[in-house]
Amino acid sequence: MSYETIAILMFSSMMLMLLTGQRVFGAIGFVAVVSAFFLWGDRGGYDLGFSAAMKLMKWYPLLTLPMFIFMGYILSNSRIADDLYKMFHVWMGGLRGGLAIGTIGLMVLISAMNGLSVAGMAIGATIALPELLKRGYDKQMVTGVIQAGSSLGILVPPSVVLVLYAMIARQPVGQLWLAGVLPGLMMAGMFVLYIAVRCWVQPSLGPVLPKEDRDIPMAEKLALLRAGLLPLGIFAAMMVPFVNGWTSLVESSAIGAIAALLAAVLKRRMTWDVFYHSVRSTLGISCMFMWIILAALAFGAVFDGLGAVKAIEDVFTEKLGLSPWMILILMQLSFILMGTFLDDTAMLVIVAPLYVPLVKALGFDLIWYGVLYTITTQIAYMTPPFGYNLFLMRAMAPPEIGLKDIYVSIIPFVFVMVLALTLVMIFPDIALWLPESVYNK
Repeated sequence: MSYETIAILMFSSMMLMLLTGQRVFGAIGFVAVVSAFFLWGDRGGYDLGFSAAMKLMKWYPLLTLPMFIFMGYILSNSRIADDLYKMFHVWMGGLRGGLAIGTIGLMVLISAMNGLSVAGMAIGATIALPELLKRGYDKQMVTGVIQAGSSLGILVPPSVVLVLYAMIARQPVGQLWLAGVLPGLMMAGMFVLYIAVRCWVQPSLGPVLPKEDRDIPMAEKLALLRAGLLPLGIFAAMMVPFVNGWTSLVESSAIGAIAALLAAVLKRRMTWDVFYHSVRSTLGISCMFMWIILAALAFGAVFDGLGAVKAIEDVFTEKLGLSPWMILILMQLSFILMGTFLDDTAMLVIVAPLYVPLVKALGFDLIWYGVLYTITTQIAYMTPPFGYNLFLMRAMAPPEIGLKDIYVSIIPFVFVMVLALTLVMIFPDIALWLPESVYNK
């Protein structure tokens, strides 16, 4: 049996297991170990899983994962995120579409607090969405705002997805996070520009708040500003020492976790219930990601041993005669297709053993490709008919927002994200300038 046939059998077996409802790490890890067993015998099958586990345990930057997840849950469960929205509500309510613009700002800061898109979606749907609807904002527009804004969580550091990509692609987490900063802020700025222009053309979509709601003493406004900017201060305390080379990435993550804990204590919002649920949630998500990384490493090791990547590269470049850019675009399109039924982590661990070595062989930068993958995943999250974020929003939205509203709401934001993806592809320095500047300093 040829190696190409074995590779196809591995992928088809894995997809079949996923379609039967098996957990992602279980399906991938099982196929990897069973394939190694049949290819190289008892010792090969046993050694593969053990070697992947040891490689995972020795990966020091993985310690950042539970730190950042814990920081996000502490800030969310202690309701510090509520202060953020109050700040945007007061300071931006006088603009057309101001609350929607403020919601994008909220999502950027939530992303910097948590690194998961689900957290932004949950906070946006429970805090921002009811308030926007009550203030007369168009339901389709604000539904799209929350879905698009929440997707920034997997791009703006500390992105948990980029940690997973770093482990599989064997790239520095710090460089990947810095590479996501400018594209993430650029995309957020493009969302804001779209909202501002749309509400200027159609004022009824985002009405200005009544004067009585905006007539708040300056002292109260400043108090809300201080409370709302607290998460930004925590983020700065964590990232500034890292960017300047004073601390390592792991040390910075510990600073962020401690700062979030102290903030909750000083604001008298740290209860036993908040602490318990934050630790429990952190443990659950960290273990899930570790199992996924372990399975992906084992699966990738089989592919390396088969030489399947080289065979597939030859099919694309020699037999089909495709250029490197055409192959890259086809890879991005495949992510959008897979995003209709898989989440970001599942997509990454399924195709990373094939795509990452292929991207490197084609001569592309793996840091830059990590940003492209993440933006494409954001688009896939929101692409009908089965985008991951569409169903999350359906589960969290109030009854007056139907599935049709959710589908229609996301169309303009998908076009904005495709434009952002195109810009990063044409101008790689948007992603690479910051990490090169910091690490070459």
